[in-house]
Amino acid sequence: MHSPHDPYVRVRDAREHNLKGVDVDVPRDVVAVFTGVSGSGKSSLAFGTVYAEAQRRYFESVAPYARRLIHQVGAPKVGEITGLPPAVSLQQRRAAPTSRSSVGTVTNLSNSLRMLFSRAGDYPPGAERLDSDAFSPNTAAGACPECHGLGRVHRTTEELLVPDPALSIRDGAIAAWPGAWQGKNLRDVLDALGHDVDRPWRELPAAEREWILFTDEQPVVTVHPVRDAGRIQRPYQGTYTSARRYVMKTFSDSRSATLRAKAERFLTSAPCPVCGGGRLRPESLAVTVGGRTIAELAALPLTELAGLLPADGETTKVLTGDLVSRITPVVELGLGYLSLDRSTPTLSAGELQRLRLATQLRSGLFGVVYVLDEPSAGLHPADTEALLTVLARLKAAGNSVFVVEHHLEVMRGADWIVDVGPLAGEHGGRVLYSGPVAGLAEVAGSATARHLFDRSPAPARRVRTPRDRVTVGPVSRHNLRGVRAEFPLGVLTAVTGVSGSGKSTLVGEITGDLPGVGRLVSVDQRPIGRTPRSNLATYTGLFDVVRKVFAATDEARERGYGVGRFSFNVPGGRCETCQGEGFVSVELLFLPSTYAPCPDCGGARYNPGTLEVAYRGRNIAEVLDLTVEEAAEFFADTPAVARSLAALLDVGLGYLRLGQPATELSGGEAQRIKLASELQRGRRSHTLYLLDEPTTGLHPADVEVLMRQLHGLVDAGHTVVVVEHDMSVVAGADHVIDLGPGGGDAGGRIVAAGPPGEVARASGSATAPYLERALDGGTRR
Repeated sequence: MHSPHDPYVRVRDAREHNLKGVDVDVPRDVVAVFTGVSGSGKSSLAFGTVYAEAQRRYFESVAPYARRLIHQVGAPKVGEITGLPPAVSLQQRRAAPTSRSSVGTVTNLSNSLRMLFSRAGDYPPGAERLDSDAFSPNTAAGACPECHGLGRVHRTTEELLVPDPALSIRDGAIAAWPGAWQGKNLRDVLDALGHDVDRPWRELPAAEREWILFTDEQPVVTVHPVRDAGRIQRPYQGTYTSARRYVMKTFSDSRSATLRAKAERFLTSAPCPVCGGGRLRPESLAVTVGGRTIAELAALPLTELAGLLPADGETTKVLTGDLVSRITPVVELGLGYLSLDRSTPTLSAGELQRLRLATQLRSGLFGVVYVLDEPSAGLHPADTEALLTVLARLKAAGNSVFVVEHHLEVMRGADWIVDVGPLAGEHGGRVLYSGPVAGLAEVAGSATARHLFDRSPAPARRVRTPRDRVTVGPVSRHNLRGVRAEFPLGVLTAVTGVSGSGKSTLVGEITGDLPGVGRLVSVDQRPIGRTPRSNLATYTGLFDVVRKVFAATDEARERGYGVGRFSFNVPGGRCETCQGEGFVSVELLFLPSTYAPCPDCGGARYNPGTLEVAYRGRNIAEVLDLTVEEAAEFFADTPAVARSLAALLDVGLGYLRLGQPATELSGGEAQRIKLASELQRGRRSHTLYLLDEPTTGLHPADVEVLMRQLHGLVDAGHTVVVVEHDMSVVAGADHVIDLGPGGGDAGGRIVAAGPPGEVARASGSATAPYLERALDGGTRR
């Protein structure tokens, strides 16, 4: 039995996911990195086992009501863990995006700034002091009544709703209306209301046009449809909805991104005329600090904001001191270019996690284990040193820091390293080494050791000659000011620069309309789905073929089961208790609701009848549980399935399960699934591929696999543009565009452009020294 003061967290017999009865001891009060190739089991060990067990123990202390429900969720599959303190997890999962969530709300900096305005602001003569809530656009006390605290109003016009007034309503004059039956229904309702739907729009009286497009009335009328040949259509009660009402409702309420995007085409967005985009009531915007309103201060980069805060008067000094002490760690983590009003959905997962990390530095917690998920994601090598300083400060405050990480510099800066592998999925799940970093050099089977201690120069590669160029700009958006850039065609271009220098903004200006682009494919890190229903098999189209294979079995034919029987999204074959999700939502009082395996199907998603049908000894649920690698063997003689699986293997995703829910996938995995879907299509015409940090979440060994694919696309005659911080990728590009020199207002310029060797010698570039080291065989990442 270990003493309560055991200096180690000792894990015994961990079997979560692919872990094979792992025993490992990790010292407390150190920065320990958990690493290994993607899918090796490092996250299963750090998050799925260590953090999950710490969370379970915390829940043991809460009320019996909540505990009874939490037990359904289940404990991690582990023999025992001793020496485990309370844990705090900072993962890269992003919450549901909302325009009201911002840098200020995530870091609690907004609270401090509101307090400063409430207690120490300069009020107009005779105005009474306002509570801090009056300075928040997210409260009834503070929000501008016109735009409800959003700062912008969405409006529409006749010109947008009816682009071609020569058309009649029946011919589709009102372009904003939906298609198919719903659009026909609205036309029939108008006809029944006595409007002439066959007359050209421009010939209708102005008052009638105004009513049709903008009325808030919703009259109900009996519609007598025109009979089609051979079809009897009965009269029905139809409700009229104006074009504006339909567009606004779709834009605000629809869960379909496609429908929302279509509705947005018929709207103009402008700053609110009442608050001028300040989001607050006039009385709140009348209060100033240092001559500026709270909206003006919230729009400044944090580095600038910190220098403008006044320090006169006792109250002001205390409140300003608190604000500056909160801003400092955010700036240290390379995020000083962000403003408090920058909305959360526009941040990368790495930026969001580093903001949370900065907040933890102020929390003053002591004696906890911080479990971090790739805090270096989206970080330029120049910003990595600051990250290491922050991790060291968390350790110095008396905490243990366990980091799941692929960045070689973070590994080199750690006290301890746990290397999991040797490969992914079934071929991983073992701890190859646990100890001080230098000792990993002796481990022969470690992919991490090969990259961590390899000092050989980057392999010499002939720079390809472009066949033409695409010119972008001048671009003036965010921090870019009249920037022009040339992207060569037929080569691999890396766009790099410190965080916030304007890389994604510049690349976002490449559109399919530009001469020379041809077909444009943007492969981003957005999720492939937002619910457990969407998974790897459904997204790639693989599942359609698998269901056909099952429907063609003798057993399915005898029972009369069609393809639909094997879908978990429609009634028939699915388990109705969980409606095919495999999970049921467990509501916890005072705690976030969580998912527990369905009590009837145990997570299988299907009802017993469906599960009785087998193909080669496996039922549909067991096939969905196969990894891509196992499935490739299982379906080797089914060409349509084999092609999809081969593309997934080519981008290094052999360890994922076919039925793995989209909610469990990282941004990097989602991006590579999209890339694999694209690769399996068979490309004929020239395509320009845009990828935003495709190496996020990838071990250096997996980066090699991915880069082989991207170079293969270029060799096949296509163009690839990547936004990237990984210097091994930048060193292997044909052309480099380096933005900077800093982030935010200090960036937004092209510092250097040309072949990697040329950019590595550029003066004034934050990237140059790191790129030079990568080319010479120093740090690769």
